[in-house]
Amino acid sequence: MADPADGVYEIGGEAVRPGERRRLTLPVAMLHTHTPVDMSVEVIRGRRPGPSLFVTAAVHGDELNGIEIIRRLSSMAGLKRLRGTLVLVPVVNVFGVLNHSRYLPDRRDLNRSFPGSERGSLAARLAHLVASEIIGGSTHGIDLHTGAIHRSNLPQIRGAMDDERIRHMARAFGVPAILDSSPREGSLRAAAMAEGIPTVVYEAGEALRFDEMAIRVGVKGIINVMRSIGMLAARAGASKPRREPVIARSSTWIRAQAGGILRSTLQLGALVEPGDRLGTISDPLGDADVHVVAADKGVVIGISSLPLVNEGDALIHIARFAAPERVADAVEALERDTFDSGPREPV
Repeated sequence: MADPADGVYEIGGEAVRPGERRRLTLPVAMLHTHTPVDMSVEVIRGRRPGPSLFVTAAVHGDELNGIEIIRRLSSMAGLKRLRGTLVLVPVVNVFGVLNHSRYLPDRRDLNRSFPGSERGSLAARLAHLVASEIIGGSTHGIDLHTGAIHRSNLPQIRGAMDDERIRHMARAFGVPAILDSSPREGSLRAAAMAEGIPTVVYEAGEALRFDEMAIRVGVKGIINVMRSIGMLAARAGASKPRREPVIARSSTWIRAQAGGILRSTLQLGALVEPGDRLGTISDPLGDADVHVVAADKGVVIGISSLPLVNEGDALIHIARFAAPERVADAVEALERDTFDSGPREPV
């Protein structure tokens, strides 16, 4: 892939020049029916030089919010004033999306298969394609995810906060909660960071569902990052964000101490204190109640939405912050701001 500084951005053997906007397909594989499987990519190049940002979604095939985030981002009129290069990949794991599955047909997790190999498994080959064609020519990256099946995540950014560039992107995104986390081995984020490309993960919502708040926050957050790294001009009269995000240094899942049916009215973003009762697990007739209790003070950033639980199931994800009250207040404000701002945020 050519360096965009040379004037030509090459992807899949196609050259995209400054000022051009191209929708391309990258061949992924051939099905046993001899039907080709392709990955759709949109490359938008500004007339002026600048950073090269990739935005990827559906690395896990059942995580759909990112697909809609990218669709809305692509339609923003303000991209006509773009500096640098924006590379959009709405569906990375094409096989998973077709099958409504997190995984590839061989049950491998694509997000544990990077940087991949040209001669490896299907997962390794797909990871290699993304690493070489999408990640390789970029200066920054944003990878969009949701919670797993039957789990919903509060809008949050995850990244390695010891890297000043990543910390800058995370704070610019504009969500109340940032999780300081090292990338997992084999993940897309790990592959990008190994190449020196600062990359953050946006987590919000639940698998196989569209969450309107998660989508709006995601679109606005990406635009905020693009402004912060010089791809878009700052909004006229813009000032410092009213609510500075808070970085969590640790988090933990509360697990079920018994199997049964969970009853809980807990909401994402709720502030919990040690000893708070967060829910109750009982048998269908309610003869044997087991209370779910918070062990630490923190903010709820993930919840299981399935009331049928087995012993040991992860139920509630709590992040520990230095100022959890501030995070909880910011979550309420984020909800108000998101739905008071109309259907879309202008660029």
